[in-house]
Amino acid sequence: MKTVYERSVSGDIDEIGRRLEHAVQARKYGVLGCIDLREKMKSKGVDLGSACLIYEVCNPIRAKQVLASEMSIATVLPCRIALYESEGTMKLATLRPRSIIAGFDRPELDDEASQVEEDLKAIIDDAVSS
Repeated sequence: MKTVYERSVSGDIDEIGRRLEHAVQARKYGVLGCIDLREKMKSKGVDLGSACLIYEVCNPIRAKQVLASEMSIATVLPCRIALYESEGTMKLATLRPRSIIAGFDRPELDDEASQVEEDLKAIIDDAVSS
């Protein structure tokens, strides 16, 4: 299984961003923040070139359940969905939570990680198809 779930998406970056935010809310997650990586790097004198927005998303109930079991998982929270341009195509991508959780050796969290992964995939799929 690939570590990254990625889909190509049509539209301009602002439109895709709005669709993504709507899909996040529809799945009972929230957008905690959005980092414009190109602008952040530009402010440091580095030209990234391509557009890249990183959305930090979270379902606080799920996050609390995971953190109650293993607080060090805070190092990989909140979940991130990247919206970026690659070779002239806009893409949405996220790391698969099951791959991330596997590194913590906490098998009791597998079901929770699977559910979050399905949610993130559905969010991306909704944003792509809307």
